Amino acid sequence: MISQTEENYLKALYNLTYLKGEATVNEISKRLDIKMPTVNSMMKKLSEKGFVHYESYKPLKLTEEGKKEAALIIRKHRLTEMYLVEKMDFAWDEVHQIAEQIEHIHSPEFFTKMDQLLGYPTVDPHGSPIPDHNGVMRSENYIFLDTCEIGDVVTLMAVQPSSKELLQYLNTKNLELGTTLTIHSIEPFDRSITVSYGNRPAEVLSSKVTATLLVRPIS
Repeated sequence: MISQTEENYLKALYNLTYLKGEATVNEISKRLDIKMPTVNSMMKKLSEKGFVHYESYKPLKLTEEGKKEAALIIRKHRLTEMYLVEKMDFAWDEVHQIAEQIEHIHSPEFFTKMDQLLGYPTVDPHGSPIPDHNGVMRSENYIFLDTCEIGDVVTLMAVQPSSKELLQYLNTKNLELGTTLTIHSIEPFDRSITVSYGNRPAEVLSSKVTATLLVRPIS
């Protein structure tokens, strides 16, 4: 059994390495707000446990065992978020901190039952994929809204990263997963995008927002 602190490091390293395969000690230090010597010490410890490929002054990589362990932690977090929304009526911007606590419970049976009660969901309330019980993360061919063009019609599928502040902002815009958006104009100066959806004929979204919205093109 690994500690809660070790789990937090593994999860941070997984998120940082998900796309590019590696991360630096400095990146983990910034992500977790922990001093670099402390991060180095933990990376050596996780390397000894077979979770991390660690060499001084070289990028860090998770081993296959480390990837699986981290993905299973993320699975518990995202299942918990979905349970809180679907079964306990929490809003999607209220669940992260609660899930941060529950994800460290070491009881596979607990989360298996949660999965069953939810009907085996494949995504969390923010559209992020839920790894399966083997730690396999399903990938989707979504694109970010800021890469779309004028005239595109898309469906909002996920929010990444899904900070509480961003989710609360989307609430004020009545933007939720499954919303169909039509792109009417793109401002050349700052890449802000004017879209229409529902009963909103002309909503302007900044590039800071559109860079977090994953969509699936319709046309």
